[in-house]
Amino acid sequence: MGPIWDVVVIGGGVAGGIAALDCARRGLKVLVVEKRAFPRWKVCGCCFNAQAQGVLEAVGQGDLMARCGAQPLQQLRIGFHGQAAALSLPGGWVLSRERFDQALLEAAAAAGATIRFQTRGQLGPACSATRSVRLKSAAGGPQEEVKARVVLVAAGLVNHCSPEHSSVETVATSRVGAGCVLPSMAHGYANNVIHMALGNGGYVGLVQREDGALNLAAAFDRSCVAAAGGPAGAARSVLLSAGFDLPADLMAGQWQLTPALTRRPLAVAGSRCLLIGDAAGYVEPFTGEGMAWALTAGAAAAPFVVAGLADWSPGLEHRWLQTLESLVVRRQRVCRALATVLQRPMLTSSLFSLCRVWPALPERIVRRVNRVQVPPAEIG
Repeated sequence: MGPIWDVVVIGGGVAGGIAALDCARRGLKVLVVEKRAFPRWKVCGCCFNAQAQGVLEAVGQGDLMARCGAQPLQQLRIGFHGQAAALSLPGGWVLSRERFDQALLEAAAAAGATIRFQTRGQLGPACSATRSVRLKSAAGGPQEEVKARVVLVAAGLVNHCSPEHSSVETVATSRVGAGCVLPSMAHGYANNVIHMALGNGGYVGLVQREDGALNLAAAFDRSCVAAAGGPAGAARSVLLSAGFDLPADLMAGQWQLTPALTRRPLAVAGSRCLLIGDAAGYVEPFTGEGMAWALTAGAAAAPFVVAGLADWSPGLEHRWLQTLESLVVRRQRVCRALATVLQRPMLTSSLFSLCRVWPALPERIVRRVNRVQVPPAEIG
């Protein structure tokens, strides 16, 4: 049997990375296992709002965006039925997941965390003081078992590493996510702007990354993807409907699909285990909220880890549920309501007209979603 870790983090993405960093900063013995090799791309809008920046500052990484060459966001440009509306969008950043996730794990490693890539983690049985985690390397070899006093599951939308938490509630009408990256010479979209194309079958967000490449992140009705012959065809249909130019190589892009976006597990905590990030629940985001939710949940976890090392209890698990509700779920409700509106053409048309005629109101909503609420450093 190997050493006993204070915390094992399963998943090295946004939530897992910042949780590992914060735990390591507190002097805890941290192991992060990530099933993929880094740097890696994944379906994501690559946008960070003011809340995300506030959380980074709280864990001593306020300069991470500038250090990685992130580009500031200034505007949200919305297209619908050939017309456009522009909203002010201050305080945000654009940074590829390849650079951001890598930088976050490098910061965690510098703080003392141990990182193991291309390693899958699977929750094992719990005893009074520890929980076992079975590790399997992509390179092969025998399965390894380690012990952790607390396990943080940051395994993304689809959680296969924790069978007891694999049951989720999904919204029947939830759209699926899709995305790709097109090379820097394949588009004419302005930088510092989120370009959002709305259509009857979904929406497509386009933003120029720090390396000049064009990142596309979309949410589509399943029927739209099927009718268009795939996500590339669905994106083409939505972009044309919105009056946006078609980027070169759009149809040849390496598109990836995600499961239904709006989902929530039936339990977000268990015996010496907490779910964080997308694994703890997700809805369709629009202007960088998704990254902020993951960072907020990840940064909120360390105080619970510290408390759990001393005394794990059902009360602690319940308080984690309450913390997610106050810090993340309440924020997600705005986006969930907006997702519902965007699935109804008449309501979408009314909302778009409001954006054109009275932009101050939707800008106020965006500011509300962007408001900074840093997780407490300790459990009160």
